[in-house]
Amino acid sequence: MLILLCGKMASGKSTKAAELVASKQAILFSEDEWLTQLCPDVIFSVADYVNYSGLIKPIVKPLVQSMLSSGQTVVMDFPANTPGQRAWLRSIFAEVNAPHELIYLDSSDDVCLANLAKRRVEQPERAATDTEEMFMAMARYFSEPSEDEGFNLVRLGTFSR
Repeated sequence: MLILLCGKMASGKSTKAAELVASKQAILFSEDEWLTQLCPDVIFSVADYVNYSGLIKPIVKPLVQSMLSSGQTVVMDFPANTPGQRAWLRSIFAEVNAPHELIYLDSSDDVCLANLAKRRVEQPERAATDTEEMFMAMARYFSEPSEDEGFNLVRLGTFSR
């Protein structure tokens, strides 16, 4: 099974992903980890993020599909926050006929901003990018998933760290 996460920046996606990995004995693919390891100190804007995120997707997709085809449960801590992102994630499970679940963490901006402030304290290395300005820039692109997109959608309320 492929488990996907949707929610605004700092809505709790990574925290929820860690819980799911532990409870389901799943494999985790974290976009933040990939970008931190492969592209340190180069992402300072939405354009930077889009560019570098696009570079890792062709590498990640076949790895995840291989794991799904072998019966592994995979949690992808990659944003499913726009129709385009969700279409790419859909292609991963659809091409190998794997079951899936899209978990939508429906958190308010206030909750996300409070989580973001906590994260800057807990992870000072992210202070340069985990700003209110970056949150607002990313939030402009957020699009709530709709039933007509055809995902097995699970909606969770406010999720605080």
